[in-house]
Amino acid sequence: MLKVQVTGPGSEQSTVFEITSDNGLSKIDNLLFTGDIVSVSDNHFHVIWNHQSYNVEITERDEKTKTCRLIINGKEVLATAKDQFDLLLEGMGIQANDGQKINNIKAPMPGLIQSVMVREGDEVQKGDTLLVLVAMKMENVIKSSGSGQVKNIRVAAGEIVEKNQVLLEFL
Repeated sequence: MLKVQVTGPGSEQSTVFEITSDNGLSKIDNLLFTGDIVSVSDNHFHVIWNHQSYNVEITERDEKTKTCRLIINGKEVLATAKDQFDLLLEGMGIQANDGQKINNIKAPMPGLIQSVMVREGDEVQKGDTLLVLVAMKMENVIKSSGSGQVKNIRVAAGEIVEKNQVLLEFL
């Protein structure tokens, strides 16, 4: 699954589409995509969708932030994509982008805290292991998505937690 948010320049309004693919069939907001996409050149496409023609050009692409600038029928838009991993991290209270401040870490699922690898006041870097959550007989290593200082640890080893329960807080 992919969620795509499209925003016009200088606009606060945006449109969000959910794009899924199953058995080779693409769906947009659970509706089967029956359109046609033809590559005109490297970054230029012609799209027919819902009986309308769209001229789409990709003017900028940033793989790290999963954003791109498009010109669709002469109008510039910014598209931001979130895949299932970005959505999972967001649900845990972790921002996937390096520049985002970590506020807290939430449990992605119910489970048992096997171990906590940090203490209050510890400085953590992106990729540092924070704790291990056991769910469905699998160990899930929860790592930091950015740098920060641990403010409060709300769980201890051996404690059972619920989905979305706050586990750690950061300054």
